[in-house]
Amino acid sequence: MRNVVGILLDRKTYLGIQSKQTGYEQIDLYNQAAEKLGIHPFYMCLQHTSGNSVLGLCFENKRYRLIRLPIPKVIHNRAMSLSPLLHRNLNLLASSSRVFNRRNRYDKLFIHKLLHTKESLRIHLPTTLAYSRKHMLEAMGRFSDFFVKPTNSSLGEGIIKLSKQDHETWRLFWSNHQPRVVSRDKALAFIQEKVGNQCYLIQQAIMLATYRNRPYDLRVSVQRGDKGIWQVSGIAGKVAAHNRQVTNLGKGGEAKRCEELFRESGFQPDLMKEAIDKVSLRIAEYLGKRLPEMADVGLDVGVDLLGHIWLIEVNGRDQRYEFKKLNMEDTFYRTYETPLVYAKYLLNK
Repeated sequence: MRNVVGILLDRKTYLGIQSKQTGYEQIDLYNQAAEKLGIHPFYMCLQHTSGNSVLGLCFENKRYRLIRLPIPKVIHNRAMSLSPLLHRNLNLLASSSRVFNRRNRYDKLFIHKLLHTKESLRIHLPTTLAYSRKHMLEAMGRFSDFFVKPTNSSLGEGIIKLSKQDHETWRLFWSNHQPRVVSRDKALAFIQEKVGNQCYLIQQAIMLATYRNRPYDLRVSVQRGDKGIWQVSGIAGKVAAHNRQVTNLGKGGEAKRCEELFRESGFQPDLMKEAIDKVSLRIAEYLGKRLPEMADVGLDVGVDLLGHIWLIEVNGRDQRYEFKKLNMEDTFYRTYETPLVYAKYLLNK
């Protein structure tokens, strides 16, 4: 079979394909894009690899067929390989295939340090420090608001925010609990208990632009397409819930079209979108040079009250569901088509 592109999925997603129980992954959009591009999608999971072949589902003639094929020459990785066994299987695949997005969970502090080496990008990076008691005391002296977050998590899990009340006290925001006012020492003790032996970072909080008094940021989908060129596939807004500090939809945030948010904040929508596109592309292009396997990322970008653009974090496996929630069907489709355009380019190359 010619022009086969592997699409590597988590096992649960893979097993749900035929019953259409695939969570956030819209498999039909991969099939639609593959047909348009003249390639054959072959759905795989790491648990079904063996030697030089893989057992998987091939979609052709509007139906799925379970088949064992040689390892595809190009594979788009959408799986999270966190266990040693799965990581080893992924490395075996990559030894005989071009697996793009092979690594799709990045340590936030590592990415920050990498971007900080590029002088022209530093103005878009909030001050970020590795977590330690010394750095906590430094942050309490320098910032009136800052976050303490895990370096290797997603969906807003584990994030703590501190806001200075006065010389002696801080307002502490944790998960979906109501904020509470605590002393400096109690704040330090609480955070140390939550952090334990995990890897955390400390990040300066940006005074984000607001929508009806609620802070918002933006998810920017940036992907490699034809000839490996980076493009912005779409931008969607995420507004924090009332009295919350994180915008993640899984933490009560609300998806909004970015144009509506920009108008509410007094920004000219077209100009702001153009500026965000430029910054996002510069970030992705620089990371892509340093991390050649990277090809599909979701950038969390903030805009402050003056319109300055800040990078909050880089997500190596963008779930894309903001576009679905906002009925941005063309954009949602494009986020599935573009990786396959890149895969076809790699096949032909």
